[in-house]
Amino acid sequence: MIHYQELHHVSLTVSNLERAKRFYSEILCLTEIKRPDFKFEGAWYGIGQHQQLHLIVFPESQTIRRDKKLSSREGHFALRVQSYSETLNWLKKNGVEILEKPNSMSGFAQIFCADPDGNLIELNVDQNSKGASF
Repeated sequence: MIHYQELHHVSLTVSNLERAKRFYSEILCLTEIKRPDFKFEGAWYGIGQHQQLHLIVFPESQTIRRDKKLSSREGHFALRVQSYSETLNWLKKNGVEILEKPNSMSGFAQIFCADPDGNLIELNVDQNSKGASF
């Protein structure tokens, strides 16, 4: 049996590092952290106390989605946010295409968006929390 402590990181492939960094830093407001000096381009971001997001430049990747249509059923990663309405307003203000699911059967109020390469991201709050105000 395997006993897990936590999710350490998610890695995503991107085709253009500067474009991806603008999205993750300026739109999703993540903080870039030190990354080892690999022989390929990329960037690392800290999320919470112990989790990370790793971007890897690999334009030939088979995981870069050709169809950028938003769908909650495609592979994605989810970030818990403090406020649904503030997050929604921020994304709209910044011209980000979104898919809203405030009453999802999951129990989470969800907002789906995609980075410039089509990597899907879910931003959510517990529907019963104060942050779920719509």
